[in-house]
Amino acid sequence: MGFADRFVRSLNSYDLRDDAHHHALDAIAAAALAGDLGSLLARVKYADGTVNRLFEGNHQNLAQLLRLWTNAVIKKGRQRRWVKENTAWDAQAAQSLYRRVAERSLAYWLDGKCPTCHGTGQDGHRACAACKGNGKAEVQGGGFERERVLDMVSELEVIVQSHHARANALLRKRPAN
Repeated sequence: MGFADRFVRSLNSYDLRDDAHHHALDAIAAAALAGDLGSLLARVKYADGTVNRLFEGNHQNLAQLLRLWTNAVIKKGRQRRWVKENTAWDAQAAQSLYRRVAERSLAYWLDGKCPTCHGTGQDGHRACAACKGNGKAEVQGGGFERERVLDMVSELEVIVQSHHARANALLRKRPAN
């Protein structure tokens, strides 16, 4: 069972006692202690809405995540010199690009399922023609921006996977009561 499954199961638990026999709170504590942006990513993607079965999720977490992710993309875009920012017009165009890349990459990472087959890869009894059977939607847009979006999607995946690894390590180190 992966960390995301443990985390969601902890959130759905009705018994959050923390003693020698009850460990439902462990995954929540490990996620909090692992900290950073990965914790918020995991919360928004895997947990928000699951407790109350609301598909809208927690809009405050999503808004905070979008704000933090946009700042991170701006920083990465400047470090990697995606575009020159020599004039005021260039700087304004760069900011617009960074924001579009941040919004599109986060949206794709949160739900990048093919709209035709809903992520199953099957359309009836055949492989879905829209996604070629892989269940993932195609990232729309031009080549330059599309490549930046895919790059940032992979960054998001790295962040959340490293967070899960840190949280799992904390779960393994849990002292016996």
